[in-house]
Amino acid sequence: MKRRKFIETSAMSVPLISMFPANLSALIRETAKGKIEKRVLGKTGEMLSMIGFGGIVVDKATTEQAASRVKEAIDHGINYFDVAPSYGNAEEMLGPALEPYRKDVFLACKTGERKKDGSRRELEQSLNYLHTDHFDLYQLHAVTTLEDVDTIFGKGGAMETFVEARDEGKVKYLGFSAHSVEAALALMEGFDFDTILFPFNFAAWYNGNFGPQVMEEAQKRGMGILALKAMAWRKWEEDEERNIDKTWYKPLTDKEQARAGLRFTLSHPVTAAIPPGHEDLFSMALGLATEFKPMDKDEIAAIKEKAMKTDPIFSYPMHGQT
Repeated sequence: MKRRKFIETSAMSVPLISMFPANLSALIRETAKGKIEKRVLGKTGEMLSMIGFGGIVVDKATTEQAASRVKEAIDHGINYFDVAPSYGNAEEMLGPALEPYRKDVFLACKTGERKKDGSRRELEQSLNYLHTDHFDLYQLHAVTTLEDVDTIFGKGGAMETFVEARDEGKVKYLGFSAHSVEAALALMEGFDFDTILFPFNFAAWYNGNFGPQVMEEAQKRGMGILALKAMAWRKWEEDEERNIDKTWYKPLTDKEQARAGLRFTLSHPVTAAIPPGHEDLFSMALGLATEFKPMDKDEIAAIKEKAMKTDPIFSYPMHGQT
């Protein structure tokens, strides 16, 4: 099947909307009192905490703050850490803070480079900053356009680095994050990735037709499904005071609304969700996740109603989003 036809066919298939809440019985889950639940990462068999530590939490932190935030996460049972070169100085701060725990955690990193040489340079630099000899997961970062996909898979593209690095033992699993349905479907068609990191958000799902078709395809392929933007609300308005940093969107800051956003995402067969990068919102997510219960039908109806009154941060088809 040609790629464009595959994307169109897959994007038209959205049965998960009517099937939600999804049955989590097929998802291996582990719980321990006072700790955040762990879930299996697709066919890899790895067990990850269902809340991930986004490295941007330690961007601009002091050495002491970085160590404290990492310890807080570890104490809650977090074993999934994700970082990228584009998160300010997060790699440089996370490396020393995470070093005492490195052997017990699942460390994911990304590259925004689309060519072989650039992605290799970022990989080696990230390994150095993170004080490690390998990443458990290495991902293409924020792929949005089909042109990017063509470059990645083309001669001299980033996939050459990815496959070589896996053969060298510098990365264990390969994945991607994507900010469009089109790019996510094209990437899945082009390579047998282990994981996907994608915005699964209540408003985008119901009011943007953004997410169901991607989740369905990832499930069919047995991929580990990781989530972004569970606690996102809407775009900042043009003249609105942006009183929360590290987010290009307005997050859900009310505790009960944030709980609902997280529960919506984690009531799907998602392994883990990464909260916003602001340290207070991350701490809030840690507390909320220890009390997680899947949504019931009445709660689903309520969040769908809220979604239909919300301008989603993503939609399908894509209209100039990044």
